[in-house]
Amino acid sequence: TLDYQDTGQVPVRKKSSLSFLSDYRLNMESGDNSSTAELMSRYVSLELGYGVPKDGWRICLAHEFKEKRKPFQAKDVSLSNIVEHIGLGVRYLKWWYKKTQIEKKAPFIDMFRAIPLRQIYGAPLGGIGGGTITRGWRGEFCRWQLNPGMYHYKTVIANQFTVCLRRGGQTVYQQVLSVERPPTLQGWNWGYCGEYAFYHALYPRAWTVYPLPGQNVTLTCRQVSPVIPHDYQDSSLPVAVFVWDIENKNDYPLDVSIMLTMVNGSGHKDDKSGGHWNEPFHLEKAGESVSGVLLHHCTTVNPYTLCMAAREQSDREISHQTAFSPKGTCGVLWGDLIADGRLDSPTGSSPPTQKGEKVAAALAVGCPVPAQGHNDLEFSLAWDMPNITFGSREREHVRRYTRFFGTKADAAPSLSHHALTHYRLWERSIEEWQRPILQDSSLPSWYKSALFNELYFVVDGGTVWTELPEDSDVSGGLRSEDGGLPAQPAIIKEYGRFAYLEGQEYRMYNTYDVHFYASFALIMLWPKLALSLQYDIAGSVVSCDPTERLHLMSGRNSPVKVKNVVPHDIGDPDDEPWQRVNAYLIHDTADWKDLNLKFVLQVYRDFHLTQDTQYLQDMWPICQAVMESEMKFDTDGDGLIENSGYADQTYDGWTATGPSAYCGGLWLASVCVMCKMARLVNNEAAFHRFRDILDRGSAAFDKLLWNGQYYNYDSSGQDLSNSVMSDQCAGQWFLRASGLGDGQFQVRHKICSALKSVFDLNVMSFAGGQMGAVNGMRPEGVPDHSSVQSDEVWIGVVYGLAAIMIHEGMLEEGLRTAEGCYRTVWERLGMAFQTPEAYCEKGIYRSLAYMRPLSIWAMQLALDTSQPRDQAPKTTTTPTDQAPQTTTTIQTATEGEPGQKASTNLSFCP
Repeated sequence: TLDYQDTGQVPVRKKSSLSFLSDYRLNMESGDNSSTAELMSRYVSLELGYGVPKDGWRICLAHEFKEKRKPFQAKDVSLSNIVEHIGLGVRYLKWWYKKTQIEKKAPFIDMFRAIPLRQIYGAPLGGIGGGTITRGWRGEFCRWQLNPGMYHYKTVIANQFTVCLRRGGQTVYQQVLSVERPPTLQGWNWGYCGEYAFYHALYPRAWTVYPLPGQNVTLTCRQVSPVIPHDYQDSSLPVAVFVWDIENKNDYPLDVSIMLTMVNGSGHKDDKSGGHWNEPFHLEKAGESVSGVLLHHCTTVNPYTLCMAAREQSDREISHQTAFSPKGTCGVLWGDLIADGRLDSPTGSSPPTQKGEKVAAALAVGCPVPAQGHNDLEFSLAWDMPNITFGSREREHVRRYTRFFGTKADAAPSLSHHALTHYRLWERSIEEWQRPILQDSSLPSWYKSALFNELYFVVDGGTVWTELPEDSDVSGGLRSEDGGLPAQPAIIKEYGRFAYLEGQEYRMYNTYDVHFYASFALIMLWPKLALSLQYDIAGSVVSCDPTERLHLMSGRNSPVKVKNVVPHDIGDPDDEPWQRVNAYLIHDTADWKDLNLKFVLQVYRDFHLTQDTQYLQDMWPICQAVMESEMKFDTDGDGLIENSGYADQTYDGWTATGPSAYCGGLWLASVCVMCKMARLVNNEAAFHRFRDILDRGSAAFDKLLWNGQYYNYDSSGQDLSNSVMSDQCAGQWFLRASGLGDGQFQVRHKICSALKSVFDLNVMSFAGGQMGAVNGMRPEGVPDHSSVQSDEVWIGVVYGLAAIMIHEGMLEEGLRTAEGCYRTVWERLGMAFQTPEAYCEKGIYRSLAYMRPLSIWAMQLALDTSQPRDQAPKTTTTPTDQAPQTTTTIQTATEGEPGQKASTNLSFCP
C-alpha cells in the first residue's frame, strides 16, 4: 500500500499489490498503441531520440487531427431547454453586457466568447503557483498565464530555438526548429520538415526529437519543470530547463550552437506599451556560473522579468544579443549566428522601448561534438513576478517562491542558477516517483500517459500559491477558543495558500463541487496544499456576506454567502479571491445539496490518508456546522435529504427532484463518516445521533431509489426519473477511498449491480463503448437528452467512476471506461493539455482545460489500495510526518484502517 503522509520522500508503490492487473485482457489492450501509431503515422525517420521514455503521449510534428470540434455555445441549447431557461438567457445577457461593456471586466463564464479549439498545446513550463508559459507540441510558445488566473492565448512567433552546425570553421546548416512559415522574420530559415520530428510528453517532462535532414545529426530537446511530489520549495519555482542532447553520427566532428530567441513580453498588447528593456547578466555562486539576458517587462500592474540563461562550462561558449527588433526580416541576427556560430555579445543594457515598439533578445550556446559522439547544451527560462495583485488591485500578495528567493523582483538570475544546478536532482526525484508505475507491465500504456499528463492542470490551472499575509485571519471570525479555527493555522503559515481555477474558461478559484473530484491529485502528491485549501474553505464556511445580489437562474436576490455552508468557490482572479467568495452567481449555492457533504467526505478522506489528528480536530466542529445546515433538506424526517426540483448540485443544468441517487448517496456517505469521526473525537452523543440518521436514511434510500438493478436518477416519478446516472455511486467511491465500507448493511451486491448497469448502458451502449460513460442513459439504451448535461461525457466523472469500479473488483470495466475518455481527448480530438469538462458524442465540447479530470489520481489510489479478493487486508504504517499540531485526544481508528479493503455499499459504518 502507499502512505500519502509527507515524509519528505517521494512515495514508492509496491508492485506486488497490483499483480492481479495481469488479468486485464480487453480487446482494446491488443491495440493499446494503435491510436499512438496514428499520431505518428507521418513520421519518416527511424530515429527515436536520446533518452526518450517508452510511455507517454507521442505525436509527429506533421500530424493533423481530422476531427475539428466546436465549443458549446448558446446556439447549441435545444429548443425545449431554451424555452425552459429563457429567463436565465435574458438575465445572463443583461449581466454579460454590463460586465463587458460597462465595467470592462471579463465574465467568470463567457457564453458568447468561448475559447476556440486549437489542437496545438504541449506540456506547460514552470512549477506550481508562479505563473505558466505553455509550449505547443510543435515547439511554439503559445499560452501564457503570468498575471494570476488570467490567460492569454497568443503564439509569439519570434520565440524559437535555432540550430547552427559548423564543420571546419564553416557553417554547413542553420535552421529554425519550427515547422512554421510566418510572414514575418523572412531573413530566417523557416519550414523545418515536420515529418522528421516528433514530440513526446510525460509530464512534468517532455522531449522533442529532431533528426536533421541530410546532416546525420539528431537533436533531442528535453524540457524539465520542477513539479515534484511532496516538495514544497523547488516545486514552487517559476522556471524550466531545456537540455539539448546532440548525437553526431558522422565520421567527423562538428561544432553545434543552439540559439534561443525571446520577445520581451507575451504577445499581449502591453508588449508595445513602452518602457521595457533588456540587459545581459553573469552570476557566480558556489563555484558555478551562469550567464544570460534579463528581459524587464515594466508594466504598471504585475511587472515581471524574463530570464534566458545557460551554465558556463569549459567546453561551452555562451553568447548573446541584448536587444533586437522582432519585426522585419531580422536578417542581421541570423547573419550574426551564421558567420561564426556565436552572437556579438554587446555589453550594457538596451534603452527602454518607445510606445508602439517591441524588443527581443537572443542567447546562443555552442559546444564541440566528436565524430560518432554526443554532447549536450543546457538553457533555462525563468520569470520573476514576485508580487501580484488580482483584478480588484485592492491587496498585494507575494508568491510562494519568494520565501526562498525574495520579493525584490531581482531573483531571475538566482532562479536560473538554481535551476541549472539542480535540474538533475529534480529529474532523479521525478524518475523515482514515476518508475514503479512506468515499469509495471500490467498497466496499459495509455493509462501511464493519462495519469501523469493530466497533472498539467495542477500547474496550468491558473494556479496561485501565495504566502499568508501577516494581517490575514482565515478563521472566518470564529476563533479556536469558541470552537472555530486559529486565525492563522500552522499549516497555512508553513505551506502557504493554494488556489486553482475550475477551468481556464470557468474562472473561479477552488470551485469546491469540482475540487471534490480533482482533490485526489493534491492529497496524494502535495497533501499539505490539500489541507491548506481545506482550512481556507473551513474559514469561509463560518463567515457570511449578507450583500444581496441577483442569481441568474432563479431571478431572485439572495445573500452572496450564508453562514455555515460551504462556498461554491473562493473568488474570481479578476476580483479579490479569498476576500470575496462565490464568484458563481447562476444559482444560489447556499441551497445546493452537495457542497457541504463534499467537505465532510474530504475531511475524513484526508485524515485517513494523512493521519493528521490536529486537522481532524480542527475540522470536526466545521463538519458539525455544515451537517446541521444540511439537515433542513430532509423535509420529511426520514433520514434522507431531498433535492429541491432544480439543478441544485454540481450538475447545475440537470434538475433533480426529491431524493436522488447522487445527492442521497453523498448524504449517506457523509453521515457514515460523521459516525466515524464522532468516535475518533470521543463524542458519543454525535455518534448515536448520526447512526440513527444513517439507519433510517439508508432504508429510505433503498426503498425510494433502488429498482432492482441500479439506483434511479431521482424519486420524482417523472418520465425520466429512472435514467441511469453514471455518477450514482459517488458516495460509495469516497467511502472506499477513505478505507470505509465494511459494516452491517450488507448490500455490496447492489452497488456492483448498479456499476454493471452503468457499464452496460452508459459505457458500452454509448458511442460503441469507445468514448467513456455518458452522464445519463435511458434504460432502453439511448442517452438522456432532457438537459444540456445529461447527454454529455464528463471526463473527470468518468475517471471517478473507473476508480469505484476498481475498488469494487471491476478492474477490466474500470480501465475500459477510462480508456475511452483518454483516447477521445488526447488521440482523436487533439485536446492534449487542455482536457475539457465535457464532450458530446458528436460535434461539440465544453470548457477546455478543466479541473475535474485530475480525478484520474483516484484511479491510482484504487489501484494502490485494492487487492485480489482472496487476499487478507493490509494496513499502512504509522505516520511519521504530520502537519504542525498540538496534543489531541483523538483515538486511533479500529475499523476501516488505512489500506483496508472494504466490501459493502453505503454501510457505512463503525
